[in-house]
Amino acid sequence: MANQAEWNKSSWKNFTALQQPNWPNDEEVKKVLDNLATLPPLVFAGEIRSLKELLAKAVTGDAFLLQGGDCSENFSQVTAPKIRETLKVLLQMAIVLTYAGGKPVIKVGRIAGQFAKPRSADTETIDGKTYPSYRGDMVNQAEFTEEARVPNPKFMLKGYNMAASTLNLLRAFTRGGYAALHRVQAWNQEFVVQSPMGRSYNRLAKQIDHAIRFMNTIGIPTDIPQVNQTQLFTSHEALLLGYEEALTRNDSTTGDWYDCSAHMLWIGERTRQVDGAHVEFLKGVHNPIGVKIGPTYDLEEIKRLIDALNPENEPGRLTLITRLGLKNVEKVLPPLLREAKREGYNIVWSCDPMHANTYTTESGTKTRNFNDIFAEITCFFEAHWSEGTTPGGVHLEMTGENVTECTGGARNIIDEELANNYLTTCDPRLNAEQSLEVAFQIAEMIRS
Repeated sequence: MANQAEWNKSSWKNFTALQQPNWPNDEEVKKVLDNLATLPPLVFAGEIRSLKELLAKAVTGDAFLLQGGDCSENFSQVTAPKIRETLKVLLQMAIVLTYAGGKPVIKVGRIAGQFAKPRSADTETIDGKTYPSYRGDMVNQAEFTEEARVPNPKFMLKGYNMAASTLNLLRAFTRGGYAALHRVQAWNQEFVVQSPMGRSYNRLAKQIDHAIRFMNTIGIPTDIPQVNQTQLFTSHEALLLGYEEALTRNDSTTGDWYDCSAHMLWIGERTRQVDGAHVEFLKGVHNPIGVKIGPTYDLEEIKRLIDALNPENEPGRLTLITRLGLKNVEKVLPPLLREAKREGYNIVWSCDPMHANTYTTESGTKTRNFNDIFAEITCFFEAHWSEGTTPGGVHLEMTGENVTECTGGARNIIDEELANNYLTTCDPRLNAEQSLEVAFQIAEMIRS
């Protein structure tokens, strides 16, 4: 870890911080951050350590990381039904991967904090009017008006409160019986039930139900946490460094620093400069860290990045999330895997098949094709098998809702059908049925 004598939670301010909002009033920002620094942590150091121990198993292929959720959470979507539907689909996917794939699954949601997003430009121009870019609900509002686009630091406080209420509900669901294996059939959404994926899922659910009843019959107790509860961890891109610093706390048990805004944080492709503020900040906190890697990566820079973020080569500390695109993955992934293997790096390798497979339809709708998404996952697995390395997880943008945002899948959504229920304010997401289809197909690859 970072030398504690040199690193402190504010040392990132001595480095270039990209993708930060142009706040109009520094005094207001300071007031909000000072307030956030006094509020309770959203997650706890012990939970973060538990996640790191589980991720260490994904390094060696003894567990599989399922990370998924919204591209960018919206305050208006922080409702009990929406949170429940997202949890449902994550639970469904995890049970498919565990039961059909035969491997423990680490469930990490892109949830309870994914309220900020990077942009390719600071401003946006429409019909001759230029306003600041929308940087997520934690910064400004999506409506294209001068007033809505002014960054407002009070939204960071609202983001904290929204994350706290989301976490409160998730904890109730995962520990209060909703996530119990006895209820596995109840997780199937109505619109999925009659689909081929829904029927496959129901067959699997019945098998699990029979197994539990068999255990009861022969006297093996099933009233245990492993059956009645589940673990779900949270993650988001650590983008707004002031917010992340305000929620970074010193753990009284170990004396280590933890960013208590989420269990796992990741650095995006646009902010992973080795000498940048985001790397400086995250190298000193003891959370598991993810790093997004696109197709134009520089191998030597990635090695410097790995050494900076995980100098002790601790298993479970670092997840590299490759977002390469179907056209690039076969060419650019093997050299990276080969070099990391040669260096002996302990890494969780995760595939983000979403970001580099986006295209725009003739009508101007941003979408992704299910076949491209799954083909990239397949190439990811095959590259690992041929290099003798471990495919450790997937990172998906998905929702439990019946959206039409990605084309293809079992129902074969076509471009013209995207407008039927296109709800995202950010990137196109897999719906529950498409997500389940991905899980069944990944399970086959894990098993082999």
